[in-house]
Amino acid sequence: MSEAFTPSDRHRQGMATRRAVLGDTHVDRAQSTSTDFDRPFQDLITEAAWGHVWSRPTWTKRERSIVTIALLAALGQDEEVAMHVRATANTGATRDDICEALLHVAIYAGVPAANHAIKIVKQVFAEMDAGKAA
Repeated sequence: MSEAFTPSDRHRQGMATRRAVLGDTHVDRAQSTSTDFDRPFQDLITEAAWGHVWSRPTWTKRERSIVTIALLAALGQDEEVAMHVRATANTGATRDDICEALLHVAIYAGVPAANHAIKIVKQVFAEMDAGKAA
């Protein structure tokens, strides 16, 4: 599990995009807590998700953020929904964008999935608002 890893250009681009979207604090925490067991996974998502998909020029980070939140909500990935809602501070997706995305989730993936995601999003918004007020 601890084979040597040399970052590719795609990995370096992915890391830059990952940091731009999620923020240095989140990425530094993920990097510092990775072990020999999950480091290959961290490298995979950095290169594939962030380097191949999120770094493509066709959609803006705002557009990718909206779609990602909708997909994660539809799949019931609560922690990931919360993380990506927090990331909207960096992507430019608005609260109205997220509301519209979750309306789509309700119609295409089910009202329970959207309802649950809305509860998570409201909690994250409250945390974000409290952080701004502090």
